[in-house]
Amino acid sequence: MKALVLAGGTGSRLRPFTYSGAKQLLPIANKPVLFYALESLAAAGVRDVGIVVGTHGPAIRELTGDGGGFGLRITYLPQPRPLGLAHAVLIARDFLGDDDFLLYLGDNYVPGGVTELTRGASAPAAARLLVTRVPDPSAFGVAEVDAGGRVLALEEKPDTPRSDLALIGVYAFSPAVHEAVRAIGPSARGELEITHAIQWLIDQGHPVHATVTTRPWRDTGSVEDMLEVNREVLDVLEGGVEGKVDPGSTLVGRVRVAEGAVVRGSRVVGPVVIGAGAVVSNSSVGPYTSIGEDCRVADSAIEYSVLLRGARIEGAVRIEASLIGRGAVVGQAPHPPQAHRLVLGDHSKVHLTS
Repeated sequence: MKALVLAGGTGSRLRPFTYSGAKQLLPIANKPVLFYALESLAAAGVRDVGIVVGTHGPAIRELTGDGGGFGLRITYLPQPRPLGLAHAVLIARDFLGDDDFLLYLGDNYVPGGVTELTRGASAPAAARLLVTRVPDPSAFGVAEVDAGGRVLALEEKPDTPRSDLALIGVYAFSPAVHEAVRAIGPSARGELEITHAIQWLIDQGHPVHATVTTRPWRDTGSVEDMLEVNREVLDVLEGGVEGKVDPGSTLVGRVRVAEGAVVRGSRVVGPVVIGAGAVVSNSSVGPYTSIGEDCRVADSAIEYSVLLRGARIEGAVRIEASLIGRGAVVGQAPHPPQAHRLVLGDHSKVHLTS
């Protein structure tokens, strides 16, 4: 079985971070989201993976390479414009050939992997969908499923959902899907929707089945989701100190200090991960914080936050629930300002206090 991983979307809900990088490369516990997907595919026995890439394709290729580090063989498939999930299947036709394959959204975090789908099922199916119960299905693609697990119909973000079973961005397809993606037309938003292709299969009498998972699942498409997934991953973090921690520092709970990182005169309460080359000095680092490579945190307090590579926090009384970008600098004004001076990217959010 092959896999097709989608990593070409614009990531509009994560702007301004996605203006300069792919959302699939944003880190969870200091590891790109995309890596979790590739590792789960390798663990499920997949060896050949096509990654659909867009504007940030070169950066993705630079980090993932030929896939050897994951035990995979990776082929990169350019998608000049993000025209829908079914369009990604369309452009991957030559790579996929006549093999069964998994379709995996590269910004999804699915703990426990995808072995439910790679094992197959007792009955053959043109498509198998991984679904989960959600409190508000109107925000998702929704599957109507009978008692035997057969999918009767799909709806995309319906006002009145027929069930609470949401599609979570992992699908298994037989080669029958290629006829389906050629048969459908663009949706109202101008995209070829994978839900429309699956509905076409159902309408043509092809069997489509759903597998219900109760494992937690996250779409890391927003800052809030990124922080929550970071929390979930850190909850199972194994602590360990490979860097330097001076006698004036205290580590409480599960804290991982990477080789080359330095902690001086600070209190760190886990779960926390501190990346290689980072320096934390005279600071308080609270739970559920990931400090990326080459970051600097000095004379500050921070918790439940993610710092991307090279970020600097200096003299900050308290930072929480924040995602701070690559090379960003947060500092304290030398005296109480009469006005705030800001340099913000598009779609940024700032909360000011007096």
